[in-house]
Amino acid sequence: MDTLADNRSKGILNKAYKPVYNEEELAFFSPENINEVLTFQQSHPLYTNTPLYSLKNLAAYLQVADIKVKDESQRFGLNAFKIMGGIYAVGKYIAKKLDRDIADLTFSELQSPEMKEQIGDVTFITATDGNHGRGIAWAARELGQKSVVYMPKGSSATRLEAIQQEGAFAEITDLNYDDTIRMCSTLAEDNGWVLVQDTAWEGYEEIPLWIMQGYSAIAAEIVEKLESDEEKAPTHIFLQAGVGSFAAGIAAYFTQYYRDNPPIIVVVEPDLADCYYRSFANPDGEMEFVTGHMNSIMAGLCCGEPNNRAFRILKQYAYASYSCADPIAALGMRVLGNPLSTDPKIISGESGAVPLGLLFFLRAYEENAACQNLKLDENANVLVLNTEGDTNHEHYLDIVWKGHYPND
Repeated sequence: MDTLADNRSKGILNKAYKPVYNEEELAFFSPENINEVLTFQQSHPLYTNTPLYSLKNLAAYLQVADIKVKDESQRFGLNAFKIMGGIYAVGKYIAKKLDRDIADLTFSELQSPEMKEQIGDVTFITATDGNHGRGIAWAARELGQKSVVYMPKGSSATRLEAIQQEGAFAEITDLNYDDTIRMCSTLAEDNGWVLVQDTAWEGYEEIPLWIMQGYSAIAAEIVEKLESDEEKAPTHIFLQAGVGSFAAGIAAYFTQYYRDNPPIIVVVEPDLADCYYRSFANPDGEMEFVTGHMNSIMAGLCCGEPNNRAFRILKQYAYASYSCADPIAALGMRVLGNPLSTDPKIISGESGAVPLGLLFFLRAYEENAACQNLKLDENANVLVLNTEGDTNHEHYLDIVWKGHYPND
């Protein structure tokens, strides 16, 4: 795929793509395992199954068969998907500490005074741009535990306040996201705290796996809805990637569930933090890191170092990767918020909207070669996931109303 002349988007096919079932990587994301995860998440009284919308008029405009949007802005009242990973990882850690199988526990049982007495005091620590940290703070507070949250340089003060309102000690650092993770890891080790991060590295893989499984439950919800409505399976899924945990969790479930005819997975990243795009472009096929300050409006995706497990999954099962400049995310925000005819209105934040923005851009503006390479034609049933709403409302209005990018 050629880089566009205006540099808003550039894509590359994954040379290592091989959609053959790999039990070693996919067994953790089997329907049986993920149904257990979803059952625990559903045990919380505030659980709701977020809507799966059909944008039929937009699909007709873009000349594809169908466009579906899973709207995670309506998740647990927290306006983002991240809690699906956080609630399961925190619950799983507590269950393990109790030497209990989480499949035999509900969230309400973990909240009981008897359980709290057995568990004692636990402090969870994490690095975040906002959504993940708020989810961990919320889950910790719900279980009567403490949380410490650090945010990278340039993080939103609005998102910081939202985390603090969940009862966490939270501060913004002078470090980028990946260095903030390293700081949190050191603090966890020094203080006996529990690091809850969705990125993995050698020696730290168990909790990130639990978070990925928590995200994968969203895919199980989608499949259940498609089948109950007798809808066709997606042929294409556009998935935003930061460290890649969310994209890999969703891709792993769909690839396994539809293993005889898996969907085409397209990974979407900010151009200032495009570690998957660079890795897929690497002739050696090895992970590439992005360093330095990543000044994109897609703050939730500004991660320069992939989760090693997520990378193994996406290296095999992602068909292509796209590196997108901020205008692609802004385009997606405007299109979702200003629907055609009877299509539903969807409020989407910067990181949530970039996959739809890319889909629109490719079908409406790109030359035919890119769509041909992706097999993105009139027969395509496309799925995107809106991972967040307007978690920073003023920022949202600046972009959608004024066309102003606060990070410029």
